[in-house]
Amino acid sequence: MTRVLVTGAGGMLGRDLLAVLATRGDLKVTAATRADLDVTDAGAVHTAVAGHDVVFNAAAWTDVDGAERDEAAATAINGDGVAHLARACAGHGARLLHVSTDYVFAGDADTPYAEDAPTDPVNAYGRSKLAGERAVVRFLPETGYLVRTAWLYGAHGRNFVTTMLDLAATRQHLDVVDDQHGQPTWSYALATRLVALADAALADRAPAGIYHGTCTGQTTWYGLARAAFTLAGLDPDRVRPTTSDRFPRPAARPAYSVLGHDRWAEAGLPPPPDWHDALSDAFASPTAPAPWKVA
Repeated sequence: MTRVLVTGAGGMLGRDLLAVLATRGDLKVTAATRADLDVTDAGAVHTAVAGHDVVFNAAAWTDVDGAERDEAAATAINGDGVAHLARACAGHGARLLHVSTDYVFAGDADTPYAEDAPTDPVNAYGRSKLAGERAVVRFLPETGYLVRTAWLYGAHGRNFVTTMLDLAATRQHLDVVDDQHGQPTWSYALATRLVALADAALADRAPAGIYHGTCTGQTTWYGLARAAFTLAGLDPDRVRPTTSDRFPRPAARPAYSVLGHDRWAEAGLPPPPDWHDALSDAFASPTAPAPWKVA
């Protein structure tokens, strides 16, 4: 029986990973929340990884603006913590599937970033995540898998979709930026892709390295908000386009975060679903939060 460890098991992606893994009868799963495992503690990480065949790392510092204020703290989790996991996996012979981000790119492209495109993060969060990527490549060149995602939303925890629909209850109109381009990604869809990639890795069908785990297609935050309003039975014209300079933030955001997905074919796996289809599936899911339901 394959032994699986999920770090960050209490977060949005971690909880969806546990849900996907629970549908399998051939796995023994250990769920490690932040309270269970501090990834900045190298000794604790080494002990936790022992006895496992696969580690899914969903533990991360995700506060982008907070990272700008305290880059060292963000890097301790997103960089050093990942290095601890990679070393432990190397020592115990486990495969590591680590979740990274589109923010490792500068966001100045006009065509989708390939998996091997040069990295050049524009903020502290991106730099902290790039440090984690480099640790996986260094310590697990043959058994480390980096899966970059972006614009993640899901049933558990705060995210853009739930925020927009919560605001719809109190505001007649919402102004949403229309000059940042990316790929909205349902966390449950990403979880299914991660598990499929792990299966392929264990069967020696998937080469180690970088995969892009965003949904396909592209839109803007404005386009995503309108799509969410439509699915929730709300008037999408209540969402109005605006520009990023109307909402200054401590951390710069990439203007273009569209990723390519060519490497899935090397693992014999289809690419992730189109973002429209995934959003519709998310709204139809039994676990969809109350604000997502049509009144």
